[in-house]
Amino acid sequence: MTLSRLHFAFLNIGHFLDHFFMLVFATVAALTLSSEWGMSYSELIPYATPGFIAFGMFALPAGWLADKWSRHGMMAVFFIGIGACSMLTALAQTPFHMGIALFAMGVFAAIYHPVGIPLVIEGSSGGKTGMPIAINGVYGNLGVASAALMTGLMIDNAGWREAFVLPGIVSIALGLVYIWLIIRLPRAEKTSAAKKSSKNNRGYQGVPLIRIFAIILMTTALGGIVFQSTTFALPKIFDERLDGMALSATLVGWYAFLVFALAALAQIVVGYLLDRHSARSVFIGVASLQAIFFALMPGLHDVAALVVAVAFMLAAFGQIPINDVLVGRLASSEWRSRVFACRYIVTFSALAASIPMIAWIHANWGFDRLFMLLAVVALFILLAVLMLPRAIPARAQAAE
Repeated sequence: MTLSRLHFAFLNIGHFLDHFFMLVFATVAALTLSSEWGMSYSELIPYATPGFIAFGMFALPAGWLADKWSRHGMMAVFFIGIGACSMLTALAQTPFHMGIALFAMGVFAAIYHPVGIPLVIEGSSGGKTGMPIAINGVYGNLGVASAALMTGLMIDNAGWREAFVLPGIVSIALGLVYIWLIIRLPRAEKTSAAKKSSKNNRGYQGVPLIRIFAIILMTTALGGIVFQSTTFALPKIFDERLDGMALSATLVGWYAFLVFALAALAQIVVGYLLDRHSARSVFIGVASLQAIFFALMPGLHDVAALVVAVAFMLAAFGQIPINDVLVGRLASSEWRSRVFACRYIVTFSALAASIPMIAWIHANWGFDRLFMLLAVVALFILLAVLMLPRAIPARAQAAE
């Protein structure tokens, strides 16, 4: 394996860990802390909000530092910092302590997206960014899936604190290996891809950039609500809806893992399509499927609920690489981390706002009302996508 391929593998593992760490608490809250700390699910999950606020708020400083200092250096800080904070979270004795520790974790988690995604784009070849971003996205989704599975296993066999400690140790070790790797990366590999990517962006001259970026930010915010609501709440949804099928924390974790893992395949399909077809056409199809399957979910239980959950997660995860590809093609290399930071500030602000929304809706009406709301959100995404330009300049089209 060449050093560049090994570097891409580390970027993928980083994406896995980023989403893994941010969702461990979701399963812990749903399956064990409610009884251990004597709090309802709706009372407990708002303590995750500080972490998701930090996840969004610190994306811009992380992107600025990456552009001004070093993207590779910031990735090393990510691996070591998020691992240390995960181990700190295991020491929490009260919900207040948990909220502080999750905030610290969110600060380091904020580094990955404005730093790791631009590095993935710079390492792509031939101007085809769809598949590299899709593959990287699959790893992120597997991190989402593994959080529920591994946490469920730890709860049943060791305890919830180990679910934070063991991944933290692994992340710190990976960070040290990553430092060894970037020291050995040839300087030419670190700069040539960025220059090549910057040249490819010239084809977007004349495109109504403000309009496109406004649509990207709007669909990013709405997509963040969809993504967070589904990934955070799914373990609790399965705990309630699978009835006799979910007899333990481990089984709930397995169901969530299987759904997230299958849904991750949608990103490969979408990445393939983005390299060959108009991003607008692909986006319309994905947004339409989201609206349909969320509308079908209310009232379903057992196998029917599991099947439709797979379907709406396929559509929800399928949207993720589309906005990243659009931003990667529009933003020049020297500004790319900061542009991605702005995109992810919007995403993770929506994620943070979704936590209290989930708690409020679940406490008052249950999850059926949440699915109805998500169907409406998906329709707004579709309307926004329909306002994207039908055509783009020939040089940009070639890149697609």
